[in-house]
Amino acid sequence: MNTVPKSQRQLILSSIRRSLLELESATKVELSDKLEISFPTISKFLTQMEKEEEITSVGLDESSGGRRAKRYTYNPEHTLGLAIFLEKTETNYTIFNCAGEVKEQGNAPSVLVDNGLHLLTELIEKIVTANPSEIRSMAIGVPGAVDHGRIFHIPGYDSFRNFDLKGYYEDYFSRPVVVENDMNVAVVGFNDNSGMKGDPSLVYLYAGHNGPGAGLMVNGKVVRGSTFFAGEVQYVQQYDEQNFGQAIKSGDGNIDATSRLIALFTATINPQTVILCNDEAEQATIEKIEQATAKYIPNEHLPQFETVIGRKIIYSG
Repeated sequence: MNTVPKSQRQLILSSIRRSLLELESATKVELSDKLEISFPTISKFLTQMEKEEEITSVGLDESSGGRRAKRYTYNPEHTLGLAIFLEKTETNYTIFNCAGEVKEQGNAPSVLVDNGLHLLTELIEKIVTANPSEIRSMAIGVPGAVDHGRIFHIPGYDSFRNFDLKGYYEDYFSRPVVVENDMNVAVVGFNDNSGMKGDPSLVYLYAGHNGPGAGLMVNGKVVRGSTFFAGEVQYVQQYDEQNFGQAIKSGDGNIDATSRLIALFTATINPQTVILCNDEAEQATIEKIEQATAKYIPNEHLPQFETVIGRKIIYSG
């Protein structure tokens, strides 16, 4: 493997890991055929991964006349990930394995305050110290717009604005870090956990403590926009003197405002499903939103409505 460039080694390793998790088990030949990588190269990688207990053998296949092939499965406990959601009222975190199984969940006081970076670093240090060798990657969802790990728009939290949180923590913890808009994280997490087939188009709408936001997915891809500002729906002008963020604060007016916003999404990206959080609205209110949306859009083009409790974090290696 030393003859394979480092960047290529990482790509091959990632492909093998992903395939074993998807297939549940595979032989060297099956992986070689699926990934279109030579058998000797696959064999070298699997030998090293087995030595490091990243994969395990689950026996030999039936013989087809020749030597029986060894079958491998991925050890999901070999690597753990840490996902963190920054909220106005609290900080939520989840530790998960490579199969997406939750190992631990918890919360701490909000770090979206003065000296917040120090508080967040202390929290991560505490979690990593308790799992020193297992946690090898981190994902952080923030209530703001993010450009390749740099938070450039996060109203009300100036201590995090224009800060490269990804670069800072990758240097500090020597682990890969993903920093993403919280609603983009939520829409990916919903899709991964929903079992939807194909490449869906989704809108995940949340009017939380930090103001409204939306996660947009079109044909299975998250939409971030040319300046990574997509989903900042509070600025959508809806009435003569009100944008969406202002309108939903006006009591019963939030039903019409929300239905107008969903109609706008339907006419532009035509999602098959709109996800609403039912911890911020009664079921009766959500039903009124569905009915109101039908006043603006022909029935045959209306999306399906799904409700969830809270936001679903992405669990993937």
